Amino acid sequence: MTPPQVADRGPDRVLDLGVIPEEVKHVCRKLRGAGHEAHLVGGGVRDMWLGRVPADFDVATSAEPQVVMELFGSAFAIPTGLQHGTVTVLVGPPDARWPIEVTTFRGEGEYHDGRRPSSVTYVKSFVADLARRDFTMNALGLDPLTGDLTDPFDGRGHMAQKLVCAVGVAEERFREDGLRPMRAVRQATQLGFEIEPATRDAIAATREVFRKVSFERVRDEMFKLLASDRPSRGLELLRTTGLLEDIAPELLEGVGLAQNRFHKHDVWTHTLATVDETRADPVLRLGALLHDVGKPRARTPKPEAPGEYAFHRHEVVGAEMADAIARRWKLSTADRERVVALVAHHMFFYTPEWSDGTVRRFVRRVGSERVNDLFDLREGDVKGRGFAEDPESEIGELRRRVAEVVASDAALTVGALALDGREVMRLLQVPPGRHVGIILERLLELVLDDTTLNEHDKLAALLPGVAAGVPLTPKLVRPS
Repeated sequence: MTPPQVADRGPDRVLDLGVIPEEVKHVCRKLRGAGHEAHLVGGGVRDMWLGRVPADFDVATSAEPQVVMELFGSAFAIPTGLQHGTVTVLVGPPDARWPIEVTTFRGEGEYHDGRRPSSVTYVKSFVADLARRDFTMNALGLDPLTGDLTDPFDGRGHMAQKLVCAVGVAEERFREDGLRPMRAVRQATQLGFEIEPATRDAIAATREVFRKVSFERVRDEMFKLLASDRPSRGLELLRTTGLLEDIAPELLEGVGLAQNRFHKHDVWTHTLATVDETRADPVLRLGALLHDVGKPRARTPKPEAPGEYAFHRHEVVGAEMADAIARRWKLSTADRERVVALVAHHMFFYTPEWSDGTVRRFVRRVGSERVNDLFDLREGDVKGRGFAEDPESEIGELRRRVAEVVASDAALTVGALALDGREVMRLLQVPPGRHVGIILERLLELVLDDTTLNEHDKLAALLPGVAAGVPLTPKLVRPS
């Protein structure tokens, strides 16, 4: 994948104001009509300058929050961040309202926790408001009615040079909010930019502030980075700036770690290539990032091949490590289980000799809802080996056979059997207990090999033989 192409925007470029929604212009007109300044700021202006479609627009105004509340009324103005000078104004038709953040020009006191200022003061100068922002490309102001730009820190010049550059003294900006170093890496990755040298040097100098940032905020930035066109650039920046050591030090164990004849690269370089070549779903790509995290701890020399190594059960080691990382990053349960399953199951080896029952067991083990994720990861893994191999030759036939299994609606779980636990207890005249589950699992094994058996009468006829040798679970008696 190649980084996005960003057009060279000269300082006299006229922006297309037609991309700004009329509702946004209406908010600015209303503020102007009441005697206040109103400018568009932040990422929306940056994206317009770069020729990208803006995701949203924020408004900066000289009007104080209470004035904004009174001007738009309680039905449309929500006090979402009054302590920081922010009011959310709802615009659009009644059945499709959407929010615009309106924030008062402000200055900020000292930062003590690496995230929030000790105090916020309102200022009348728009330039003073822009001076508190993170990067020069985000410190642009646009008059949405006239097209006039305010660019006191040469954000346009830095964008023309494809540079992420801090506003003012980089170290001061990074000590104000410890997440800003990672934001620099993430935005450079998304835009295909480099980080300006002084700004990059400030990352290592302020890592102690970055360590104060919650893993939830770090995780959100990481997901944005992983969704970019070429995440390997950002991951390598995280490594070389030292941030990766604070985010996922386990990954550093693979740097320079040689593999074997099946891999052109060391573990780290292979991992980067795999992530780039995997479908741009951030959770799926996190699975790709962690798929070989267990290799360094599972590596053993191959006596028959000096200089090469085996990685037996690295997927088991890696799944445990991935689970720990996902919990540290505070992933949702669904996302954590998805990532761990990808790591745990990525080492499958298909041969045409697999029976239909073996294919069904594969789908059952992986989960029908996750098997396409696993194929996507294997595609990236094969391409990431560095030998221009065709993933289709390795997984194409299995993918087709799995699709047939899923489409056939074959029973892959106990819950899909034609009789349930109640029927087992009734037909065998046994009490409830763990033995019922064991019997159902044995029935499922038979059905996986022969799907025609999944009929009530056929399964009922098989019950006595299946149940033979399954001991009844002792009944637990609570002490009185």
